Amino acid sequence: MPTPYLVTDLDTVAGRYAAFRRALPGVHVHYAMKCNPAPEILATLAARGAGFEIASLGELRMLQRAGVDPADVLYSNPIKPPSHIAAAHAAGLWRFSFDSPNELAKIAETAPGSAVYVRLRVDDEASVFPLSRKFGAGLDDAYDLMLLAGRLGLRPYGITFHVGSQSGNPQAWRRAIGDAGRLMSRLRAEGIEIEMLDLGGGFPARYVAPVPSLDEIAAVIEPAIGELPYRPALITAEPGRALVAEAGELATGVIGREQRGDENWLFVDVGAYHGMMETLQAEWSYPITTSVPEQATGPMLPFTITGPTCDPSDTMFTEVWLPATVDVGDTLYIGSAGAYTLAYASEFNGFPAPTPLFVGDLDGHSDGGFGNAFAGPTLTGSPLGGLTIAGGR
Repeated sequence: MPTPYLVTDLDTVAGRYAAFRRALPGVHVHYAMKCNPAPEILATLAARGAGFEIASLGELRMLQRAGVDPADVLYSNPIKPPSHIAAAHAAGLWRFSFDSPNELAKIAETAPGSAVYVRLRVDDEASVFPLSRKFGAGLDDAYDLMLLAGRLGLRPYGITFHVGSQSGNPQAWRRAIGDAGRLMSRLRAEGIEIEMLDLGGGFPARYVAPVPSLDEIAAVIEPAIGELPYRPALITAEPGRALVAEAGELATGVIGREQRGDENWLFVDVGAYHGMMETLQAEWSYPITTSVPEQATGPMLPFTITGPTCDPSDTMFTEVWLPATVDVGDTLYIGSAGAYTLAYASEFNGFPAPTPLFVGDLDGHSDGGFGNAFAGPTLTGSPLGGLTIAGGR
């Protein structure tokens, strides 16, 4: 198979979903499809009872093509084009998030009578990608906004938050749930009973840096939910990368090996603009292996790994220790590449995005065979096999 290509193991996706449900059995799942909207992944999760969370009308249309009922979808982007709200509402979607009076006005006009859930601004400092600067209302503002929703003829339905993508601190959920509980108490005094608490995303996947396991996060979330003034009818979450990141492995071919000063450089046929954008956004580290036979036993050297384009910023990793003999024609395998890769990919400079390939079961019955795949720090075997070593930028 010519490189680049991305192999996704659908059994691993199923296993991650099953592990999430085991760890948090009282929490429904609305998959955050923005991180990987491949139809095969949507079908795998839908067959197992997952709901979905969208950020645009385009994503809703993908779900409709996959046979998903819009009534089971959450529209959690706090700021939406009016035309998208109207079309989603016409399709049968009835729950919309918001964090401002302007957004409420749009929803009231284009989707009258809809259920709305307010996005709280919470502590997300422990995450790789904080979101609170762009989205979220403070507690006092959220309280006022929920009252305004009722006055506008909307249904004050729920509360949501996001502790930031790839959160490294389980206590972030405890604090956020506590904030939601305080808002619930204040609204109850006004006759508003919250029907949905949405725990958002941020559940981490395993790359190279240590992250808390899902069991560790669940051990914080469950008692925090128990401290709420009452339990909403629906408690849900919006995991994304936690379900799909570790299911993907990206294969990229070495097209050049050069010496730049004291540095060994490898040029490969996939770069930041073809799926590895997160390496530029947050100096992201991925587990990396090679096709070199002496991967585990031969001498190693540190390499800088860069993409094929003429853009100097298209440099993904530095100080990655790889076999000293790696050269043109060899293949690098980038693990945990199932999230925010093809969703970001373009054909910048005329280089193609990776070809998507899928292995595993689509029958809706397999749980992936991993047991609780979140339980330990060791990376699982990849669809392509091979050992893993730390790569970083």
